[in-house]
Amino acid sequence: MSDPIHPDISLGTPVPNWTVPPRPDGAILKGRYAELAPLSAEAHAALLFRAYQGQDHVWDYMPYGPFSSASQYHRWVRDHAGQPDPFFYAIRNLESGAWEGVASFLRVAPDMGSIEVGHINYSPALQRTRAATETMYLMMKWAFEAGYRRYEWKCNALNVGSRRAAQRLGFSYEGVFRQAAVVKGRNRDTAWFAAIDSEWPALKEAFEAWLSPANFDSNGQQLERLGDLTGLVRTASDPTL
Repeated sequence: MSDPIHPDISLGTPVPNWTVPPRPDGAILKGRYAELAPLSAEAHAALLFRAYQGQDHVWDYMPYGPFSSASQYHRWVRDHAGQPDPFFYAIRNLESGAWEGVASFLRVAPDMGSIEVGHINYSPALQRTRAATETMYLMMKWAFEAGYRRYEWKCNALNVGSRRAAQRLGFSYEGVFRQAAVVKGRNRDTAWFAAIDSEWPALKEAFEAWLSPANFDSNGQQLERLGDLTGLVRTASDPTL
């Protein structure tokens, strides 16, 4: 029998004063380069469809899409916006002023202190921008400051771009779940990544250093790479990269 004063850590590290965090509440998340607002069919669907139009490859690893018309995409947004899980955000690039992508919180498990980021679909205009990176920082910041202990990223194991993005953003590699799903009639092995609350202070510092205007030259080119900064925090690297 374990001593209540000196609990047996072989049963797990105690988590004193654990408080269940809230679910995403729809608060607007805004930074220097990006603004995230709860996804709305009326406010965002037409603008997002225009950003995605003619770029069908952005749907390759999504469980839905591509969409053949603005009305079809509008129906999809109408059916999925405002749901508690996944909770979708529309992303506005403040440098261009345009709505250029979506992302969501999903698999929200407050009782377990776990939350995932996913359904990330950046239009080509948003990809490789400071707004794209800041979007991920703002969502991670919300999750950890709300009290979540674990922040997950999962993707199709064949999606090298997503695996590379997870590692750059400071998620540690945790392995591959084989035959995890069937998506669009094809097998999906799922690669898992996560960051935990004890890593957040260092990750926050890395993001803020990268996002600082001082990290960019007069042409907007980065001086320090985010992956170099977060690499000091990650506990495991993806062996495929």
